[in-house]
Amino acid sequence: MREQHAAVHALLDEGLGLRPIARRLGLARNTVRRLANAVTADGLLVGRWPGRTSILDPYKPHLHQRWAQGCTVARRLFEEVRERGYPGGESVVKRYVQRLREAFPHDDPPRKAPSVRDVTSWITRHPDRLHDDQAQQLKHLARCPALGRTAEHVRAFAELMNDRRGRDLGQWMDGVQADDVRALHGFVNGLGQDLDAVVAGLSLRYSSGPSKATTTRSR
Repeated sequence: MREQHAAVHALLDEGLGLRPIARRLGLARNTVRRLANAVTADGLLVGRWPGRTSILDPYKPHLHQRWAQGCTVARRLFEEVRERGYPGGESVVKRYVQRLREAFPHDDPPRKAPSVRDVTSWITRHPDRLHDDQAQQLKHLARCPALGRTAEHVRAFAELMNDRRGRDLGQWMDGVQADDVRALHGFVNGLGQDLDAVVAGLSLRYSSGPSKATTTRSR
C-alpha cells in the first residue's frame, strides 16, 4: 500500500490525472482516488479495522495487491492464499473481502482488450483523429518493441503519401527490410513488384483511378 501510495503521488506530481494513473499502474480508479486523497499511506488500511490478530494477517498484503489489480472474487482470493499456506477457512477471507469492498469499491468496469482490428485502425489513423483513450491504449501497446516499430513504419509511410515523397520510398523499404517486422515484409515485397508505378503514385498529383473506372464501365 505504501508503494502504491508513493507511485500515485509521484505521478500526480508529474501532472497526470486519476484515469491515466489508474491505467498506468493497473489499479481501479476508486483505489487511485483514495490513495491520491490520503496524505500518508499509514491510515489507509492499518488501524481501519481494529481488533484481535487474525490468522489471515500474513496473507493480507497479497489480498491488498490482488484487490488493487482488480481481483475481487472472494473464492478466487481464498484459493490463492490457501496455495500460499493459509490454514483458515473461506469464511474468514469472505468477511475480509467484504470489508475491502466497502472501503475500496471497484466502480470501473474491466477494460476489454483491444482487438487486432482496433489496433490496426489506431496505427493507420492520423494521431489527431484518435480519442484520448485510444491514444493512451496505443501508447501502452507500443511498449511492445515489435508493435512500436510497426507503428513507426506505418506512420512514416503515411507521411510519404501525404507529402508525395515517392523519391524516399526506396529508403523506407530498406528500413523495413532491415527491421525484424515480418508483418510489413510482405507489403514491401508487393511494392517492389511494381516499384516504378508505386513511386509515380506517391509523387504525381493525379490518379489513374477515374480513367480505370471509365475503362471498366466501357467494357
